Amino acid sequence: MEDAVLAAGWDQLAEGGYAGFTYDAIARRAGTSKPVLYRRWPTREHLVEAVIEWRGSRDRLAVPDTGALRTDLLALLREANQRPERYLALLSAQFGGLYEGRLTPATIRERYLGTGPGAMSRVLDHAIERGEIEPGVLTPTVAAVPFDLFRMHVLLTLGPLEDGALVAIVDEVFLPLVSRRG
Repeated sequence: MEDAVLAAGWDQLAEGGYAGFTYDAIARRAGTSKPVLYRRWPTREHLVEAVIEWRGSRDRLAVPDTGALRTDLLALLREANQRPERYLALLSAQFGGLYEGRLTPATIRERYLGTGPGAMSRVLDHAIERGEIEPGVLTPTVAAVPFDLFRMHVLLTLGPLEDGALVAIVDEVFLPLVSRRG
């Protein structure tokens, strides 16, 4: 039943945004009652966090290993780019719930991505192992650049990026930041 509720909650968030993310709508979608939801998730914030965490655990990006950082990173961004509706649902939760309590963009991102190493960090680890990146230049800020830029473009356009924009993120911004110097 919990999976059915969380799946219904994700569908409701994706289709109706945070404004449409109500106990009534989710209970109806899941074929249950509001009291069942309230017993498990006492507030809408608790429920949306659970929904986002549940969905994030199912949306993990595959870790490409093409043998080169550039092609691994492009493969990762292209896979994410095929699913912009997931980012848009998260944006709805961020903006809809931002001022209602403890739902900050950082909280929502953490719930969706989890706390363990993601596909991006594994791609970067492979690049370090191959000697493509010096570990010292790879600060958390630098490592976040490709997906931070990707998310910013999705936010601004509310849709997938042109492939040329993905290539520009990799070739014009990220690779120059991490390439070997000297």
